[in-house]
Amino acid sequence: MKVLKIATAGSVDDGKSTLIGRILYDTKSLTDDKLEAIEEKSRQRGFDYLDFSLATDGLVAEREQGITIDVAHIYFSTPSKSFIIADTPGHIEYTRNMVTGASTAQASIVLIDARNGVVEQTYRHFFINNLLRIKNVVIAVNKMDLVDFSEEKFNEIKKEIEFLASKSEYKGQKLTFIPLSALKGDNVVDKSDAMPWYTGETLMHHLESLDADDINDVSETRFPVQTVIRPKTEEYHDYRGYAGKIYGGDFEVGDEVAVLPSQTKSKIKSINFFDKEFAVAKRGSSVTITLEDNVNVSRGDMIVKTTEEPTIAKELEATICWMDKEPLQASQKYYIKHGVNDAQAKITQLNSIIKTDFSGIEENPSELVLNQIGDIQLKLSKPLSFDAYSKNKSSGSFILINPKTNNTVGVGFIK
Repeated sequence: MKVLKIATAGSVDDGKSTLIGRILYDTKSLTDDKLEAIEEKSRQRGFDYLDFSLATDGLVAEREQGITIDVAHIYFSTPSKSFIIADTPGHIEYTRNMVTGASTAQASIVLIDARNGVVEQTYRHFFINNLLRIKNVVIAVNKMDLVDFSEEKFNEIKKEIEFLASKSEYKGQKLTFIPLSALKGDNVVDKSDAMPWYTGETLMHHLESLDADDINDVSETRFPVQTVIRPKTEEYHDYRGYAGKIYGGDFEVGDEVAVLPSQTKSKIKSINFFDKEFAVAKRGSSVTITLEDNVNVSRGDMIVKTTEEPTIAKELEATICWMDKEPLQASQKYYIKHGVNDAQAKITQLNSIIKTDFSGIEENPSELVLNQIGDIQLKLSKPLSFDAYSKNKSSGSFILINPKTNNTVGVGFIK
């Protein structure tokens, strides 16, 4: 069964946790003891309805304040598909958490309170979805019951989001607008009778229809080498295999390949998975590859087709989301982790701070503080093989680590 990874985003009290709880309830994914706990807690709070947010808010502080702080991952299935939902926080001070939760998502749900319409956090969440190149984005206009299920209000919000989309550099995004009430269940799993003017799909029907294989549509094949396999047996005395996961495209036996960064050329001799041998390995496969020539390949190297070589350089330009309390400043040194490879890195230039409301940039700032997003230039201690993030997410992203604290301080997207 295929798995679809979804990220949720929205401002405080837009109803993210309630929406996820409603999905779990209506798809019968809640266990009996969890449902009983929700019923009991709802009664204690004096509610005449089930507080579905209790199904996802796991931290004590979250339950006490009625907000989401950390990223919670929720797993459930329908007869046609399995889902992993990252319930990300809405507060501006937790922007880094949203970037983390959405970084591996194949689709995204942005909630908007129908009463408030598009607010500052909506801009920010929409911007991050564009930055992360999430192709399928659902704009879920929630709490429609509190605006008398107004078609006019829904269309007003839709028009404003479409205007935002027109200002985005990422034109490959597919927007789907769904009016719903998470509390009452309208258009979540079951079709609502209260909004006859809406003729589209329910939220769950739409998510089930998404093709997970189509979301990371990349043509260039990338194979970062995780480890070199050299068995200590007489039978496989000369065996030298390279294990890793294939990203982007497919590999076939006989393909002409290059080992980067050395740019040594060879051909694929065999493709194995445990004790089975294959003629073709599809993207997403974790396999072991052998080459016809006895070339020098180490962990951190990348095997690619000779016709699809990425950029190899010691300098790069990237957009970065800063995740540390200590500000980023030009000339600072960090440790860069790019796939399975790593190197020392120095910030040579802090070019700009990007305003997440699509209003432009602030050029030549002195620093980048927690949760801000900006453009930087990096100089590395050794060459790395990479692509632009817009072309290949796996080889176009990296993290920065503070060598003194060992904290991850930033996540970057190569231009």
